[in-house]
Amino acid sequence: MHMMSILASLLLLGTYPTHGSEEAKQLMNISYGADPRQKMDIYLPAGRSAATTRVIFLIHGGGWNGGDKADFSAYIQPLQTRFPGYAFVNINYRWAVNEKTLFPAQENDVQAAVNFLYQQRQTYQLSDQWIFLGASAGAHLAMLQAYKHPQPVKPLAVISFFGPADLTVMYNSHPLVGMALQRITGTKPTANPQLYAQSSPYQFLSTTSPATLLLHGGADPLVPSSQSAMVRDKLQALGVASELVLYANAGHGWRGATLTDSFDKIAAFLQKNIP
Repeated sequence: MHMMSILASLLLLGTYPTHGSEEAKQLMNISYGADPRQKMDIYLPAGRSAATTRVIFLIHGGGWNGGDKADFSAYIQPLQTRFPGYAFVNINYRWAVNEKTLFPAQENDVQAAVNFLYQQRQTYQLSDQWIFLGASAGAHLAMLQAYKHPQPVKPLAVISFFGPADLTVMYNSHPLVGMALQRITGTKPTANPQLYAQSSPYQFLSTTSPATLLLHGGADPLVPSSQSAMVRDKLQALGVASELVLYANAGHGWRGATLTDSFDKIAAFLQKNIP
């Protein structure tokens, strides 16, 4: 049979091979739960494959009671430039604003989003090789997912922009920080030490933890840089690849050339520490 006739027959039968031939797509506000906040944006690269396409999973900050995935919109293009062929998933989660959504609702939402995407990975042509990246409260959630819940995805790495690591230490660091944590948990560590321990990524570090890059401002007034330093020190003691990039004069977040440097540091770290 003539080659063109074979191709025509395959197309009519719907069996034309499409592996690796998909075009790039942006799928916005995909629901992973019933709540309006339980949505994600999915950025799929061209030529993706369930065997090889890695995922960078983004979790926004905002004190667990604010913020939005739109806060990370400006991160997508610079990351795509450095990681061509990767998929990016940018999620929202419920805010801790009432009794039904106090922490750990946000932790549970990250797990729900991970489970949803994992179950749909063949549909989206995504592999099970993921990297978690978050800022502030989102970095806390990223580390908590990576260290405490390495299923169904055992992450290749986690990237923390100034994330809280031990909520009990954080609670005692400043009265205003303690008040904020009490609002989002509904309690204090003296009343419920187990909740604070279970909500602290630092408590779940182990020899099987993923490679970790921590970026922090030396003048951060909300999350002391010691939170990142303690994670780095423990992971290094455990023999896990870990680096802390400290921007001495930066506060709780930065832009411009410093942010560009952060993206470059992420690329260098991942190139060095994941296969």
